[in-house]
Order: sequence, then C-alpha cells, then structure tokens
Amino acid sequence: MSISPKKIFTGFDSTRYTAYNLGNFREIPQMARLSEEQLFEIEVVGRVLPFKTNNFVVDELIDWDNIPDDPMFILTFPQRDMLLPHHYEEMAELVKAGASPALIREAADRIRLELNPHPAGQLDLNVPHLNGEPLHGMQHKYRETVLFFPSPGQTCHAYCTFCFRWPQFVGLSGLKFASREAEHLVAYLKAHPEVTDVLFTGGDPLLMSARRLADYLEPLIAADLPNLRHIRIGTKALSYWPYRFLTDADSDHMVALLRKVAASGKHLAIMAH
Repeated sequence: MSISPKKIFTGFDSTRYTAYNLGNFREIPQMARLSEEQLFEIEVVGRVLPFKTNNFVVDELIDWDNIPDDPMFILTFPQRDMLLPHHYEEMAELVKAGASPALIREAADRIRLELNPHPAGQLDLNVPHLNGEPLHGMQHKYRETVLFFPSPGQTCHAYCTFCFRWPQFVGLSGLKFASREAEHLVAYLKAHPEVTDVLFTGGDPLLMSARRLADYLEPLIAADLPNLRHIRIGTKALSYWPYRFLTDADSDHMVALLRKVAASGKHLAIMAH
C-alpha cells in the first residue's frame, strides 16, 4: 500500500508553504509559550540579522516542550547572544522608544558593517575574471571548485542562526553575491580545466523553480565539459521544506531535472549541510 507524501507528517498540510518573519512571527500559535522578554529579544535581534522560518519547521521540527533549549528553535529563531552586548542594547533602546523605521534601519546597517559581514576579503579576493572582466556572483576559492550564486536563489526556506552568508538577506548594497550569467560560468570552466566541481549555492538554489534551475544546469550538461565531474547543490530543502521534492507544484519537474543531471554522467551531489 502506498502512502501519500502529504501524510508523511501527521496532520500537516504540505500543500502550502507559509513563511514567518519579523512581521508576523507573533501570529505563530506556539509563541504563547514564550515570555514577553523572549519575544522582545527576537524582535531586537531580528532588526539586525535576517530572520525567516516556516510552518514546517515550526510545526514539525521544533519541540515546543523544550523551549528555549530545543536545538531547532535555537537554529531558526534569533538569539540574544548573536549580537554583541552593546549592539543589542543600542537596538533594544530604539525598539523600546518606538523609533522610526528609517532610524532603526540606519542603526542596523551600521551594526551590520561592524559584524565583519564578509570575512577574509571574500568580496574581492575570490572573484574570478574572464577576459579581464570580473565575474560577479561567482567565487573561485579552491583550485578544483567554483562557487556559483544564481540570482533567483538568494533566499532560503528558513534562515539558520549560524549562517555566515547573512549579508545575502539584509539588503545592504554591495554585500550580495548573485549571477544570472550561466554562459559566463560555462566559458570560465572551459578556460580553467583544473576546475572539476561547481557548487550552486546562495541562499538556497532549490528555492528556484525547476524551470529557472534548468536555465543554469542544462547549459552545463550541454557543454559536455570533460573537466567538470561534479555538480553540487547546497540546500537545506531536505530538512526545512522536504515538499520541494514531493508535493510542490513543480516537484516532479525538479526531480526529473536532477535525474537528467545524473544521467548526463556528471556526479550530482546534494550538500544538505
């Protein structure tokens, strides 16, 4: 007897993804288990660092009888210790005073820049060049591996509190990697036979529709590059929204696309983190 994917998690409606962020997280019924102080801390930290979770994480992954110590709660809800004490107090005072959004954004941007948003010079030192031109939205940090940041995949089903790529999500100009240039990726790989691996990353590339993801994967397959052996996709969809492969509107197309990559002879790897 077959089991419908929608029934894998008892009582959970897998047909509708619902995101929760700073604007609506107090509507989550389980928030009634938190003290007002805990809710306030989420609001303060969420003004500076990105915060997004979803109904699957909230309803299926977090043990609400173990709050605030549940690991999945800590992983997806902002924690006070994510900010330095003086940064926390500064933002807390603004929130308490009912400061304007513009004033809060100004303070948040300044604090973010003090948090070393791109360590080790990665904005400049690892950007590859082709014919003398920089390829923004790519990084060549390791000899055999190129990182590619597809622009439609620069968000996630839920944000992790440990994420070192948080600058992707806060809207600060100049701090975001993104690329729409699949043809430049192919050309770069042709010019660099030492590269054996391409890692699609973000954000989360599997936030993209199957059609948009195909715009990046299919040119790699069609190019038939002898040096390219591994196509890797960094994603937390398996844990944060498994219905991406089961019941989303284009889940069948997504699985078929991944099968097509594997059938091309390239080793497809899902980096589930």
